[in-house]
Order: sequence, then C-alpha cells, then structure tokens
Amino acid sequence: MQTIYADGIANMILVDGVVRFDLVNVTSVEKDKEPNVRPNATLALSLPALIRIQDQLGKMIDKMVQDGILTKNPSPAN
Repeated sequence: MQTIYADGIANMILVDGVVRFDLVNVTSVEKDKEPNVRPNATLALSLPALIRIQDQLGKMIDKMVQDGILTKNPSPAN
C-alpha cells in the first residue's frame, strides 16, 4: 500500500455521484503572500464513502479534544 502525505485539499468537484479532489502539498510560504501549493494526487470517493469518512474524522477529532491533544475554537459570530 502506498502512503501519500498531503497538507490539504483543493479543486473539489462532484461528477456523477463521485466526489473528486486534489491532495496538495505546500511548496513554499512567503510572508504576506498566499502559500504555493502543488497537486500531489487525486482522490475520488463515492458519496456514501465521503459521508463515512466525514463521520470517522469527526470522531477522531472529538477523541483528540477529549484527550487534550486539540482544543476547539468557538464558531465565529456572523
């Protein structure tokens, strides 16, 4: 199995029930400028798979908050 590291995602699109997005890596960061990013791979997920992943990530974040690894910031007022 291949391991791919990504700093984030970009270019999300839904086509025929499949969500596709690019995994990106930050290549450089300059003061007062947007970071330069480079596509690394593309991930394609069915809608049910996307919902399952969202649920699993939410549970992982909640566990890290419970363990004191992360803190949640309050939502900004609109």
